[in-house]
Amino acid sequence: MSPVVFVTRPIPDNGVRLLVDAFGEENVVVSKNDCPISREDLLAGVVGKDALLPILTDTIDAAVMDAAGPSLKVIANYAVGYNNIDVDAATERGIAVTNTPGVLTDTTADLAWSLLMTAGRRIGESERYLRAGRWQSWGPQLMLGTDIHGKTLGIFGMGRIGQAMARRAQGFGMRVIYTDANRLDALSEKALQATKVDIRTLLSESDFISIHCPLLPETTYAFGAEEFRAMKPTACLINTSRGPVVDEAALANALRTGEIFAAGLDVYEEEPAIHPGLMACENAVLVPHIGSATVETRGKMSEMAAANIVAVIKGETPPNCVNPEVLG
Repeated sequence: MSPVVFVTRPIPDNGVRLLVDAFGEENVVVSKNDCPISREDLLAGVVGKDALLPILTDTIDAAVMDAAGPSLKVIANYAVGYNNIDVDAATERGIAVTNTPGVLTDTTADLAWSLLMTAGRRIGESERYLRAGRWQSWGPQLMLGTDIHGKTLGIFGMGRIGQAMARRAQGFGMRVIYTDANRLDALSEKALQATKVDIRTLLSESDFISIHCPLLPETTYAFGAEEFRAMKPTACLINTSRGPVVDEAALANALRTGEIFAAGLDVYEEEPAIHPGLMACENAVLVPHIGSATVETRGKMSEMAAANIVAVIKGETPPNCVNPEVLG
């Protein structure tokens, strides 16, 4: 029998066509509802499938894998991060787990930079002010924000996206400092004009802090009340990584009390729920997890996830496997 693939939510046609070409239209099952799949439907949909293509809001744990049965060979996450998947459980069962790295690096950096500028220059507040009919005239102190050029950008997590942010900062004549578990090589630091510092220096010297780390036990709530107190009152915090890296209640308090100037967020602790304190902050720029949301990038992610599935099913090495030890 031909392998059967289960896709938990409609994705761009690029990837679906690739799967259909490989396995036949009747063997590619795509959830018809363009909303997060329920746990019940996920457990039912995966039964007997050879491949699973979930999105980052799907929790793929041991129970899901066991519901699929021994036929399941690959879980191809439609995302770079894969904290929604129990990789250890997959490895124990000989199931390959793949992701879609690289393709969304610049797109996500574009979004992070947009949030940085929007928060720093109070663009969201200004637009709401204008649309509400409150603008009466130009004023010397109307909606005063903070300059971006010539300031210090602190990058928390200097992976692909962090480095893309550093490159963008060069165009604004910014000083770039970063903290990461690993140091860049000397040539990369020179090219990016970036200096590695400890977290305390990053907090105290940055005018903008942009978060680009994976969600790990050691990065959960990496930014909380203590960290906000250590930041400049003129500083802006940007998060396009994962919501739980930031304590939203503490951030809301820091924004409300003026401990920091502003924040720009694309991700949240309990998506799609957002802490009500943040919703009440005029100096918080809040967007609905759109870091990779361009036609080009989401289409390429679709292709990459599908290509990973096709490779595993054919017994080939997938382009992006996070647990290669299962491949043999």
